Amino acid sequence: MVLIKKYFVEKGIIKTQIDEYLAREFYRAGYAGVDIAKTPLGTRITIYAERPAIIIGSRGSMIRKLAQVFATRFKIENPQITVTNVEKPELSARVMAFRLAMALEKGYHFRRAAFIALRRIMEAGALGAEIVISGKLTSERARYEKFRAGRIYKTGDQVNYMVERAVAHALLKPGVYGIEVRIVKPLRPIDKVEIKPPKELEASEKPSEEG
Repeated sequence: MVLIKKYFVEKGIIKTQIDEYLAREFYRAGYAGVDIAKTPLGTRITIYAERPAIIIGSRGSMIRKLAQVFATRFKIENPQITVTNVEKPELSARVMAFRLAMALEKGYHFRRAAFIALRRIMEAGALGAEIVISGKLTSERARYEKFRAGRIYKTGDQVNYMVERAVAHALLKPGVYGIEVRIVKPLRPIDKVEIKPPKELEASEKPSEEG
C-alpha cells in the first residue's frame, strides 16, 4: 500500500514540475494546462494553449526539443506530445492571468486591463470572476486592488469543480506585480434551486398510458 501511494505521489510531483516548466516557458503562447497519460506505446502528453503554433515551433522544432527535455530532465518514457487549442480561452484562468501580465508589461494601466479582462470573461459565459492585482500600483507602498463580477465561490464543494484559479507575475519598473484570477465556470451550482411551475409539475407526475 505504501509503494502504491509513493508511486502516485511521485507521478503527481512530476506532473506539477512539467506544468510549472511549461507555464514558465510558454506563458506568451497562452499556456492553459497539460494532461499526461500512460499508453502501451509510451507517454501521451497533451498541452493546451491559446496559440499552439508558438509551442509547436517551425516545422515542429520546439516539439522535438520538448520531447528531449521530457525524456532527459523528467525521465518520461517515449513522450508523445500533442498541442491542442483551448476551446474557450476566456474561461481559462491561467490564460487570462497571462494575458493580464503581458498587458501590464506592455504599459496598459492595471485598472483598464483588469476591466477589459473581466468583461471578456463574463461575455464568454462565466458565472463570476475575480481579479486581484497587487504591487506598487500607484505609490511606493505595495497594495492590492480587487475587481469582481457575478457570483464568486470560495467555500463549499462547488469550489472543487466550478472555480478555476491561476496566478501570474508581471515584471515592471516599480517592481513585480502579482495577478490572481478566479473564474466560476458556467456549470450548475449546488446551491441553485429551480421550482417547476404547477403545469410542468402536473405533467411530470401524470402516469403514462402503459402505467
